[in-house]
Amino acid sequence: MTTPRPALNRALPRRTVLATGAAGGVLVTVAGTADATASQRAAGHRAFRHGVASGDPLPRAVVIWTRVTPTAASTPGSGHGPRVRVHWEVATDERFRHVVRRGSFATGPERDHTVKVDVTGLDPARWYHYRFRWDGHTSRAGRTRTAPAADATPDHLRFGVVSCANLQAGWFSAYRGLAARDDLHAVVHLGDYLYEYGPGQYGYGPDNEDIRKHQPAHEMVSLADYRQRHAQYKTDPDLQDAHAKYPWIVTWDDHEVANDTWKHGAENHTPGHGDGGEGSFKARRARAHRAYDEWMPARLDGSVRIGDGSRLFRRLRFGTLAELSMLDLRTHRSKQVDSPAPPAPWPDGEVSDPTRTITGEQQLDWLEGSLRRHRGVQWKLIGNPVMIAPVNFGDLPDELVNPVNDVTGLLPANGAPYNVDQWDGYTADRRRVFDFIRNHQVKDTVFITGDIHSGWAAELPYDASTYTGQGPSEDETAGVEFVCTSVTSNNLKDITGDPTGATSTAVEETIKANNRHIKYLDFDAHGFSVLDLTPQRAQMDWFIISDRADRDATITWTTSYAAPAGSGRVVSVDHPVGA
Repeated sequence: MTTPRPALNRALPRRTVLATGAAGGVLVTVAGTADATASQRAAGHRAFRHGVASGDPLPRAVVIWTRVTPTAASTPGSGHGPRVRVHWEVATDERFRHVVRRGSFATGPERDHTVKVDVTGLDPARWYHYRFRWDGHTSRAGRTRTAPAADATPDHLRFGVVSCANLQAGWFSAYRGLAARDDLHAVVHLGDYLYEYGPGQYGYGPDNEDIRKHQPAHEMVSLADYRQRHAQYKTDPDLQDAHAKYPWIVTWDDHEVANDTWKHGAENHTPGHGDGGEGSFKARRARAHRAYDEWMPARLDGSVRIGDGSRLFRRLRFGTLAELSMLDLRTHRSKQVDSPAPPAPWPDGEVSDPTRTITGEQQLDWLEGSLRRHRGVQWKLIGNPVMIAPVNFGDLPDELVNPVNDVTGLLPANGAPYNVDQWDGYTADRRRVFDFIRNHQVKDTVFITGDIHSGWAAELPYDASTYTGQGPSEDETAGVEFVCTSVTSNNLKDITGDPTGATSTAVEETIKANNRHIKYLDFDAHGFSVLDLTPQRAQMDWFIISDRADRDATITWTTSYAAPAGSGRVVSVDHPVGA
């Protein structure tokens, strides 16, 4: 998502995040880190100070991760320290009396002393415990779970959903809230796991106050920079607890590399050397992807090997109930069209140019494969880093836009978009996805999305200008979208400094008046969401924190929306799952 880069004195277009007031809700009591958890973290902290993590659960395999610090000089990004062999074990019980898999892994400075193992031969839909040992040190224990067998019929699935966690902008209370739950199967992180900025750049509120300062104390550019920043985030105790509690399924957005990343550049990358130049963008992105591969519990190019590729889009199946397709909407996209600073929309027909893409041709073909009905799953979940629902002004019916564009090519296909960094800036790709859904009669498609630092529930209209929400869903909607708030990154209230929420409310009402398919907005909150799937419905619950600057912030449920099976609609629900 576009964010300021105040350290550079240059005039650049900015797109402000949207915000509006949150509904009143139910206070959820989530205590601070328990003594037992703290003692677990302390055990082996010298060697395994960055915690443990797991991810990408399959029916018979899961990735487990840690980093070892064998000497005082072996700090992240330093390139120093010996090669060592770390032992790992996976058990069916938390006391490790019944170890079912064990092995060892050689690591060293060439991979920043990280350890990433694809543990195979496990049973489907089962909880496991894992840990690491080196030289008499034992890591804290982590807990993970495999996916159901492909032909299993689970009665429900439940995921935590998060995005946009800026360490400088506040404490990670949202992760504390996830770690305190015992009812999730996995956590889905939709991008901006970390931020590239240096201290004083994009912090807390309108003055960019640093609640915590980034390390290194400058924008990430080198491989060492990216490694150090990943390491800093993984020393956060709340993030460590959430990683240790559940397997994570992750994708990147832009800030894992640089703001507003596209295929050949980024808004805040300066090519060249000298005079503030940051070198080759291709090299910078390769360094960022390398560090991500080292430090995240994910399979890139289908493996845990480092350096064998950076393909991150992938599918994970959960029996016949759901399949989750995680997208990469940065690596393959065309450059964003130019637009003026918000809130002025830009009616530029270039956003509908069919030669421009947000997915790339290979990934778009792959996404259509995910949506095919013959795959035998009910819920088609799409892990979507940026919003796909149209958010626009002055929309005209297709029967008017198309003849005008036959002559002039000046009008965007879906009205004047508010934010051209999301699918609104690449409407040809969105049209192809929606047309595929309609032509193949695909049901129960749910996009879960991050990036925009706000909560949304929306239906996905084939033609937003004529959408009523009253006709047959197969004629009107391609599915639904649920958008989670940010963990800490600024929203509109934070940027404007308006404590009343009046500015946010005005924006919210304007957007809803121009976009009838948008049913819910919460533009002032930070927190996490919970997505629950059953054969009857998909439900998203939104939980918000009280203040990012308060390490002991309270956590409150605010609202829930559900998509009944086969409906292509969203409806309000009066309580969260498990309540």
